[in-house]
Amino acid sequence: MLLEAERETKPDVDPAFRADVIAGLSGARKAIPARWFYDRRGSELFEEITDLPEYYPTRTERALLEIYACDVAKLAGPGRAVVEFGSGSSAKTPLLLGAVQPSSYVPIDISGDFLRESAAALAERFPGLPVHPIEADFMHPIALPEAIGHAPRLGFFPGSTVGNLTAPTAVDLLRAMAGTLGVGAMLLIGMDRVKDEAALISAYDDAQGVTAAFNLNLLHRINRELDGDIPVEAFRHVARWNDPEARIEMHLEAVRDMSFTAAGHRFAIRGGETIHTENSHKYDRRSARLLLAAGGWAPIAEWTDPQDRFAILLAEVKPPRTAP
Repeated sequence: MLLEAERETKPDVDPAFRADVIAGLSGARKAIPARWFYDRRGSELFEEITDLPEYYPTRTERALLEIYACDVAKLAGPGRAVVEFGSGSSAKTPLLLGAVQPSSYVPIDISGDFLRESAAALAERFPGLPVHPIEADFMHPIALPEAIGHAPRLGFFPGSTVGNLTAPTAVDLLRAMAGTLGVGAMLLIGMDRVKDEAALISAYDDAQGVTAAFNLNLLHRINRELDGDIPVEAFRHVARWNDPEARIEMHLEAVRDMSFTAAGHRFAIRGGETIHTENSHKYDRRSARLLLAAGGWAPIAEWTDPQDRFAILLAEVKPPRTAP
């Protein structure tokens, strides 16, 4: 159900956010892209999630970087401009920067205030390293600062963030990254492995309820930025394992029938109906390499933990080919 309302949304609202919310709440299957989780509060909550005992990806990837960053440095060589996509707090970044002897660091994130604070803290930790933060949606090719010159680029995409995207969108993103980074670039990317369903569910539905707060914060953001009156207490966080798609799904489930206003429109949702807010795809070794290849990257090295829970892969831009 969708009716025009008389009031206008705030003039400083991101028009893409407004458009995604209207489209996402209007469909038969309601869904809002996961990138809109990351306002300031959402970014803070995600950093809390990474420290939870159930959330293995962050500490496993950090341990891999502690062990193998020097191997990455040997393969990449010194003097590269490190470009981090979705940098957040840049918590793992020092492990890479300390090993690869970069010429500069370019963090890219959609949450501007959080980005600038993190970039300032990193610049203080690495005095003499030029840091050039960019507030942008990295789903599209981005013009990098002229100040980094012609140094070869090393993309950094940790956290298995690529798993939030469906395969076609992930391929588009990887191609956009190749376009942003250019000829001769490399990419260090984290990918979560397929594993036991119980371990996956607990990682996305923690006992302390931080992930639930992170999911529900999206509704608070809609209320605040799009003049919404969504009754947030009438929704609950749900995490599900979708085996055919090899992914965890996060949903906001309505506990009763209701209607509400957001972005100048009125919507209705039935009890038991959900708003799909996030996917987190998991990859085995073969599917991870196939995804990278489809996105224009040739894997050259891969490291994983002894339990094969998480992997980091180093890839290089594939040269264009006109034949199979």
